[in-house]
Amino acid sequence: MLAHSLLRRVLVVAAMTCAAHASAQAVPVPADTAEARTAKAFETARQQGPLALHAFLAAMPKGGDLHNHLSGAVYAESWIAQAAADGLCVDVANSSLVDKRDASAPNCGNGRRPAADALSDQHFYDALVDAFSMRSFVPSAGRSGHDQFFDTFGRFQAVTPQQHTGDWLNEVSARAATQNEQYLELMVTPPFAHAKELARTLGWQDDFDAMRRQLLAHGLKDEMAVDEQLLTLALTERKRQQHCDSVHADAGCKMQIRFLYQVLRGAAPERVFAQTLLGFELASADPRWVGINFVMPEDGYLSMHDYSLQMHMLDYLHRLYPKVHISLHAGELAPGLVPPDGLRFHIRQAVELGHAERIGHGVDVMYEDRPEALLDEMAAHHVMVEINLTSNDVILGVSGTYHPLPMYLKHGVPVALSTDDEGVSRIDLTHEYVRAAEDFGLDYSTLKQMARNSLSYSFLPGESLWTSKACQSRTPGDNHPGAACQQFLAGSEKATAQWELERRLHAFEEAH
Repeated sequence: MLAHSLLRRVLVVAAMTCAAHASAQAVPVPADTAEARTAKAFETARQQGPLALHAFLAAMPKGGDLHNHLSGAVYAESWIAQAAADGLCVDVANSSLVDKRDASAPNCGNGRRPAADALSDQHFYDALVDAFSMRSFVPSAGRSGHDQFFDTFGRFQAVTPQQHTGDWLNEVSARAATQNEQYLELMVTPPFAHAKELARTLGWQDDFDAMRRQLLAHGLKDEMAVDEQLLTLALTERKRQQHCDSVHADAGCKMQIRFLYQVLRGAAPERVFAQTLLGFELASADPRWVGINFVMPEDGYLSMHDYSLQMHMLDYLHRLYPKVHISLHAGELAPGLVPPDGLRFHIRQAVELGHAERIGHGVDVMYEDRPEALLDEMAAHHVMVEINLTSNDVILGVSGTYHPLPMYLKHGVPVALSTDDEGVSRIDLTHEYVRAAEDFGLDYSTLKQMARNSLSYSFLPGESLWTSKACQSRTPGDNHPGAACQQFLAGSEKATAQWELERRLHAFEEAH
């Protein structure tokens, strides 16, 4: 379903290659360097076709994946296995996982089947894989890719995070390690039932200061200890499954992971404010949470109706918590999905009012008011865009010449490739690199810069390797950085990760 015909790819590449190369190609490299040889090997692989290109890019160091929802990154097969192990049932009418009505009952009741049945019934198993993902999905009248994509989450949400987050971290980090990634920023929604109840009880107030004081006075932060404990347990379980304390440690152990606090934007304003405040407080107290993000369909009624109000919430809270990073889903829209007026301001407000350091998707940027000026503003202020090609295609129907990636490159806006929900889409980050190369004719140097961007614009603490003078006289990635550079690296997690990426890139290029 996700494959694209050769003819379509040829047409897309022909339309895009000139613009992408003219705007994004790095400074030419002497022909006898390892980088030049690698670029030539990349072009050879491209000429041989998608399979050769995939093999080449699977081994390429990719830095990090900055736009990755943890629950959406888990593959359907894992949901089925975990549901079966937990004794969950399936509502056959809508293929959704549910708890047993009576834990002591021998079966699930009318209209339901034990999830474990899927392990011995291939047709049932296939139906669940299709229900939990985009596999085999074909749009039809009244049923779009957008609908299928977002409906999947409700179908497997009965698998509880408290029991399985460690399993999910193991799966996602192990998959990333096989693709020569080294860093993940995973979006997660910790439990916030207390914050939700406080919001319901206290109600909405136009005075943000008063609302914040009341929420804190009524124990909003009490939930943080539970959230921190659950994350600790999950990370410990991931470490156990990957044998990280033994000589037989899995490759996934080397994967650095940090977390973005997901705020559910499709809720009443008092609840969005309370959850956002909790996210800012948690990220201020626990360094494992490096920032926040707003999630849920951007075209939903409340997401659209309250969009500007939510950006004002962020403007207010950013002033109080300036060290908490912000990345926002903005512009995950397309013509026809919402009225034209809804396409005109989301990215701009996210940047100028919501203080977004990164934008997720940014698909509708050319429909914004004064789009060229907005692109130049994003470039000048180094606002990076997290590009999710497959997700934009299956949800919005936006791909090829209708995708704004070449416009971002033309204006010098930093971009990096990411997966969004790789389990639901049944892809991985290598797939997105292949797609970028094929659909837009991107060369090796452009993809390499995207990999570098993924760490430069990560929310890892510390100064960037590329802005510091401490290591300027050294070859990035060298095994002997020197005393001054080594001291700098020891004080910056970001620079250390960037140095490691350069080491991996050097090894990768020397192999060609």
